[in-house]
Amino acid sequence: MVIGAIGLSLLTIQIDQNYETDVISDLGWAYSLGPNGSRAILSAIAGSMVSVATTAFSITIVALQLASSQFGPRLLRNFMQDTGNQLVLGTFIATFVYSLMVLRTINGVEENEFVPHLAVTGGLGLAIASIGVLIYFIHHSATSIQVDYVVSHVGRELETAIDRLFPQKMGRGADQQRHEPHPSEIPPNFEQDARPVKANGSNYIQAIDQQRLMQLAITHDLLLRIDHRPGNFVVKGSYLVWVFPGDRLQKALAQEINDAFVLGSQRTDQQDIEFSINQLVEISARALSPGINDPFTAIRCIDQLSASLSHLAQREIPSCYRYDEKDCLRVIAKPLTFPDILDTAFNQIRQYGKSSVGVMMRLLEAITVIAHFTHDPTDRTALLRHAEMIHRDSQENITEKLDQQDIQERYLSAMKAIRK
Repeated sequence: MVIGAIGLSLLTIQIDQNYETDVISDLGWAYSLGPNGSRAILSAIAGSMVSVATTAFSITIVALQLASSQFGPRLLRNFMQDTGNQLVLGTFIATFVYSLMVLRTINGVEENEFVPHLAVTGGLGLAIASIGVLIYFIHHSATSIQVDYVVSHVGRELETAIDRLFPQKMGRGADQQRHEPHPSEIPPNFEQDARPVKANGSNYIQAIDQQRLMQLAITHDLLLRIDHRPGNFVVKGSYLVWVFPGDRLQKALAQEINDAFVLGSQRTDQQDIEFSINQLVEISARALSPGINDPFTAIRCIDQLSASLSHLAQREIPSCYRYDEKDCLRVIAKPLTFPDILDTAFNQIRQYGKSSVGVMMRLLEAITVIAHFTHDPTDRTALLRHAEMIHRDSQENITEKLDQQDIQERYLSAMKAIRK
């Protein structure tokens, strides 16, 4: 936006220098009578933009501090990447830069007097636009730190990640739904003859270039088994990939395999479906801590998790076995299953909220909702296991009989939905 402001200032100044027009002079409210008036207008705009930008930065920092204490430091990424905040700060700074660029061209000497009327009018337009952006920023800042907005935003990110990572048709295609390889496809001596590729650094795996690994496996006629998935933390020297046959592993090939792994200091949602789930779980865990004791926020997160997991239950999670175009097994990825995701979503909330009647009831209601969208027996078994753990924890930690009766009713409803 700053570069655009510089370009706009140069364009309007060029027009003022080379073309004579009466359009601006016809707009009496926007027309500057001389160099002194133009300088005063642009100086006022530039000075006010610096003050407003400073205030906006201060408000943003306060919002980040509130978000960090209330929702957790990992959610700061959402605020820092917020397009609205970037647009607002960019508008203020761009208007300031535009005013300076135009201000330097005003010449008050009588022989060479020059006032870029079009450029000055453009500065007025940007100033008026900045007022509108300021009003938007005040509203947006107040809205963006509300828990409902944050939870909904994370939920939208989670559903977007589900759509991206788990489209309707994955793996071998709709006409070849084979999830387990034939025993002859995995060499019986794989464990003995495979050699490991060690990680070159310690960090979180943000993404894995599976196409590159597939190409390497085809080029060198290999079978690769990946020991980690995006979101895992790897330690330098730990095993990333096992290569079979092991005698084909060379130093250059090991480096190419390492290059297929993108490591970073923090997890991202690029290929890590559990990242957004953990954000919702973290909000819930903080809300259920004794210092905050806000079960309503936890219930809001559970509602969002139930919607996202219901959406995920309708998607086909691709097989961890990857085949080339000749139907030859080339890559075995670390599997991610619906029960694993369910554990990530519900275990910690159940552990922190086991003494809260409202939270335990809502967890059972969420399982009931998810069960209506779940058809795989393994997934239903996982839902049954969580329903039993929630019921057992509630019976041990909640002593009021009427509360236990309410939880029992939700438990029976969940069991009925799971066993349909």
